[in-house]
Amino acid sequence: MAANRKLYRSRHDRQIAGVCGGLAEYFNLDPTLIRLIFVLITFLGGPGLVLYIIMAIVVPEESDEKPKNVHNVIVEDSEPGEE
Repeated sequence: MAANRKLYRSRHDRQIAGVCGGLAEYFNLDPTLIRLIFVLITFLGGPGLVLYIIMAIVVPEESDEKPKNVHNVIVEDSEPGEE
């Protein structure tokens, strides 16, 4: 687990504000599971909807640029025995 991860609202996996998509990326889970948890918490009388709205306001949206911990690797074709 990376120590420098940050929670962001997802730009590419969103239905409303990207909160569930961002949580799914952060915890490495399926976004549908996170959405179902929010719905269940809300219907069981819990603060699911209020929590979602607060997170949509407080959690920043992920930026357009690539994360700094991702490296582009160029692999060149070589014949066997060549280095």
